[in-house]
Amino acid sequence: MSLKVLFALVVLTLIGIGFYHSYKPLPHGISYNGDDHPLHDAVLLTDSTYHYSDGSETRDHEIFDEILRLVSQARSFVLVDMFLYNSSSPEDVEHRQLSEQLTEALIQRKAEQPKLEIIVISDPLNTLYGGSISPWFQKLREAGIPVTETNLRPLRDSNPAWSAIWRLCCQWFGNNSDGGWLPNALGTEPVTIRSYLALPNFKANHRKVLVTDEGNRLRALVTSANPHDGSSRHSNTAISFTGPAVTDILKTEQAVLALSDQANPSLDTLINAPNTSQPANQSDAGRIAVKTESAILDSALQMISEAQSGSQLDLAFFYLSHREIVGALLDAHHRDVHVRVLLDANNEAFGHQKSGIPNRQVALELHRAGIPVRWCNTFGEQCHSKLLILRPLTGHTELLLGSANFTRRNLDDLNLETDVWVSVPADSEVAMKAVDFFKRQWQSGPGSDPVMSLPYERWADDSTLRYWRYRLMEATGLSTF
Repeated sequence: MSLKVLFALVVLTLIGIGFYHSYKPLPHGISYNGDDHPLHDAVLLTDSTYHYSDGSETRDHEIFDEILRLVSQARSFVLVDMFLYNSSSPEDVEHRQLSEQLTEALIQRKAEQPKLEIIVISDPLNTLYGGSISPWFQKLREAGIPVTETNLRPLRDSNPAWSAIWRLCCQWFGNNSDGGWLPNALGTEPVTIRSYLALPNFKANHRKVLVTDEGNRLRALVTSANPHDGSSRHSNTAISFTGPAVTDILKTEQAVLALSDQANPSLDTLINAPNTSQPANQSDAGRIAVKTESAILDSALQMISEAQSGSQLDLAFFYLSHREIVGALLDAHHRDVHVRVLLDANNEAFGHQKSGIPNRQVALELHRAGIPVRWCNTFGEQCHSKLLILRPLTGHTELLLGSANFTRRNLDDLNLETDVWVSVPADSEVAMKAVDFFKRQWQSGPGSDPVMSLPYERWADDSTLRYWRYRLMEATGLSTF
């Protein structure tokens, strides 16, 4: 066989692998489009970091205080599914030790309630895909708490240009924490080259979910926040709730465990248990539906497309790049919907400078069309929320929030994501707090103290080269967003 024929066969094989793993059937339970249910006992939680003119900083962070409280009172069941679960952080800024606090809270509660069933799920990035040992996962396992590092291989490939090569040449070698020699981005011990060969696959279990028992019922919490020390100063949002939608959360987590062949009988029992503990007098409290993966995209597009002239559409996002979302926002603006977009400037992450892609390029499109755009005023932390608010002229306020950025990777069945859609009366505590969270950041510009956001011009980027670089990265998956 000539070298040309051999080369052609290899190329065709890679093309076939890339195509199949980009479009193969989704695993069962992925892209879950939950029915809307009555909303019970909902609480909206927000995290904000405030920067003052004298250089000082304060933090109003509610989410992990509530997560730790819920864990501390659990008696029968706790499920944690969190993407970043490690203690890496820049050395020059004080951060809250979230990874240690959550680990110790789980271990302590297990010691207090030996029959407590605890399920911990996370992403293999925390061990650099098996190349290092997570001290927190190790402590949990030593305390009798199982930890599942999600098997991502059954998911579709978000970066087929690399993943096809990796699947053909490298996935078979596995990985372990012995004998590494490369620096570890998440710790101090060296890791193997196999960790860095797995990294450019650029996909993740990006969910951030908690479920615990609370008295005679279950409560779920869905958030954009991670138990990651370096993320502890970020702005974030979360919502906790009880009621039948919690069962939908459990179903979506059952699907994640199935990816890793980790069946859990306790989870099955809870899913199949009759829901008899909810009051019957909350019919006007609102509605809620659980959405994962591309079902989140469908919900977002429906909210934006249904916004009518004169209604208010507000977005606060860490990443905004999905072309269908951008197009829908432009269409809404042309229908005289009042659209406002608050974005992270993508200028730094955990002590490292970034290029501003993709937010500054999308902001350029929106700004040129006349859509107001502002930047969160950050100093090392990130504007990490993923919040869409629709306020019609009459009727309920709608929210979409959770783990998913509005990017191709987050919304096109590539990452694992969990959001909830909520419809609540405009005068409800949930609606008013969500609106206030956005307004405080939007209105507190230069001249205010603290300064929460900056005008578009502060981080404007009209580079044609960088714009088309964003478009290529978004279309091909050759990016981390």
